[in-house]
Amino acid sequence: MYPRGINLFHIGPYAIEGRAVLAPMAGISDQPFRNLCRTQGAALAVSEMVTSQTHLWQSRKSQNRLKSDGENGLRSVQIAGSEPTQMAEAAKACVDAGAHIVDINMGCPAKKVCNKAAGSALLQDEGLVNDILQAVVEASLVPVTLKIRTGWDTNNKNACRIARIAQDAGIQLLTVHGRTRACRFNGEAEYSTIAAVVTETDLPVIANGDINSPEKAQQVLEQTGAAAVMIGRATQGNPWLFQQINAFLATGEKAQQPHLAEVAQTLLKHLNAMYNFYGQEHGVRIARKHFAWYMDKHLPTQEAVKAARRQFNPLLLPQEQLKLVRTLFTEHLPLEEEAA
Repeated sequence: MYPRGINLFHIGPYAIEGRAVLAPMAGISDQPFRNLCRTQGAALAVSEMVTSQTHLWQSRKSQNRLKSDGENGLRSVQIAGSEPTQMAEAAKACVDAGAHIVDINMGCPAKKVCNKAAGSALLQDEGLVNDILQAVVEASLVPVTLKIRTGWDTNNKNACRIARIAQDAGIQLLTVHGRTRACRFNGEAEYSTIAAVVTETDLPVIANGDINSPEKAQQVLEQTGAAAVMIGRATQGNPWLFQQINAFLATGEKAQQPHLAEVAQTLLKHLNAMYNFYGQEHGVRIARKHFAWYMDKHLPTQEAVKAARRQFNPLLLPQEQLKLVRTLFTEHLPLEEEAA
C-alpha cells in the first residue's frame, strides 16, 4: 500500500505538501480556478501555457495568464517554445512577472503547438531538449520543472532518456503524462513508463493521465511510485476531487460528494471571481463553460443539465447569471434531500 498521511516533496526550496496537483489547461486553469482548487486541497496549481515569444505577451489572453496579483499560492508558470535563447528570455520574463517556478511544456500534443516544433514535438530531438533545458535553468533564478509525455509514438518511448537529460540539466521536478504525443488523449493512459522514469531518476515525478477518482489516484501512486498525481479534465466542475483524494490517501475512507448547497455556494464564489478577474463582459462569457461542467456533474439528470444550460447561456449580465444559479439550486435541493 502507498504510505498513509501527507506526502511532502520539494521543488527547489519549496516544500509541496499533498499528492494531488492541478494540471495546466489552456482556457481552464486560469487564476480564479487555480485559487479555487488550492482552497480545495490542490498541492500545486500550474498556470495556463504561455508562448516563449514575449513580443506576443501584450494580448489580453497572455496578460491574463501572466497576471500574478491575487494568486493565493506558489505561482508556477508554464512556457512553450522551441528556441533555447527565446525560452530562456521568456523564463526570465516570467520570473520578473512574479513566477516562483517556471514549468517547461514538452507534453502538449496540440497541432498548433507541435506544428511549431514545440510541446511534445520536441521529444523527437533530444539534443534540442537538452539545449532548451540547459538554457532555461541557467537563465532562471527560480526552480525549473518539466512536463513531458512518454515519447513521440508507441515505438519511440524515450521518457527515461529525457528524464536523465532533465536531471543533468538541473530540472527540479518532472511530470509525465502516460501517453505518447501520437496518442493525444485517445485510449487509456499507461503508467509502466512513468514507473520506469521514477526508478531511473532522482527527481520527484508527478504522474498524469486519466486520474479521475481517489481510488484511481491511489492505484497510480502505488503502480508508479510517483510523488504525486496531476489531474486535469476530472476537476472541471469538480474542484472537490483534490480534498477527496487527500482524505482517501490519508484515511482509506471515501469522502461524500458535496451537497448541492455547497456546490451552489462554491459556484457562486467561482463566478464572482471570474467577473472580478476578467471584467464583467468577458467574465460572463468565460463563466458559461464552467457553469456547464458544474451542471453536468451535479444536477440529477441530463434533462436538467440541458435545461439549465439553455437558460444560462443567453444571459449577458453577472447578476442575471448569479440569480439563475440560486434559483436552479433552490429547485433541486428538495430532490437531494429526498434522495438522502
